[in-house]
Amino acid sequence: MRGRITILLATMLAVGGDAFADEPNSTFFGLGEKVKNESLAMPTLGGRVFWGDVLHFRGYRIQENVLSKHFRLLDAADRRFASGTYDECVAKLEEIKQQSHLEPMSGKVVILVHGMGRSSKSWPKLSKRLEEAGYQVIAFDYPSTRCAISDSAEYLAKVIRGLEGVDEINFVCHSMGGLVIRAYLANHSDDRIARMVMLAVPNLGAEMADIVVKWPLYQWVCGPGGCELVTDGQGLIASLPTPEFEFAVIAAGKGNEAGYNPLISGDDDGTVTVASTRLPGATDFLQVNGLLHSFLMFDNRVIDATVRFLDEGRLRKDEEPEPIVEEEAETNFSDHEAATVTR
Repeated sequence: MRGRITILLATMLAVGGDAFADEPNSTFFGLGEKVKNESLAMPTLGGRVFWGDVLHFRGYRIQENVLSKHFRLLDAADRRFASGTYDECVAKLEEIKQQSHLEPMSGKVVILVHGMGRSSKSWPKLSKRLEEAGYQVIAFDYPSTRCAISDSAEYLAKVIRGLEGVDEINFVCHSMGGLVIRAYLANHSDDRIARMVMLAVPNLGAEMADIVVKWPLYQWVCGPGGCELVTDGQGLIASLPTPEFEFAVIAAGKGNEAGYNPLISGDDDGTVTVASTRLPGATDFLQVNGLLHSFLMFDNRVIDATVRFLDEGRLRKDEEPEPIVEEEAETNFSDHEAATVTR
């Protein structure tokens, strides 16, 4: 019994306990930053999980605090240049554009959308590779543990609308990040979107969320979005659209029927089953064994496959794509739930 409880706690933390993993200097709520415009750049006080991006421009970003609803302007080093209203932050950004002679954005962009409890700091290796491949990288932040997935999608919508001059938009997403993009597609569209790579996204729901969703600690740590990860045929995930542009799915697992997590059935990455990542309509699918859920974006095999798909539309160098066929959609969420009972 004690061992099962230990596993549950550890897995719950894997599902949503990375809330401060990329935020070593977090201050609770991040409310200490509500000040007037600064003449000099100031270091932030942290609290990244309470902020959502609303505008990006060449390394600068304007963020909204999900609790206080005030805004701040940060540069690529997370130095704050303004704080207050949205208009004040925009005015400061325009001043910086003129002083630094920043050219309008153009070309191809990749938006990186992190998973629950993580942040834009989750992508150092992949960001570097994408930049070397000629893409402009936008690491998108959203308050994943403080609001519903649909609310996070609205932050993404604002960032996309602000990408004036950009010719092509691509996505790479991890875990909940893929659901945020699908929630965006439920109410928005953009003809510039070309391709997407989904890393360990629970497209059919996360079975571990079914186990821990009623725990008060999980609800407090993971918030409304975390509670929406369940495999519920009447829930949010079941209502999300399938992307109409090209997308690929990369899953992690142990490579056998048992997987890493003894509490869920089938191969898994410790948090999400391989089966739950398989969204019908995907152009290509790849399973990478020997990886746990939180580490896909650091693995060279995953990075190589991701860049290749964005460039060429396939995950493997010398092999044909392995699409996920529409017939798999016949397995509905209720069947999926029945197949993932705990042991």
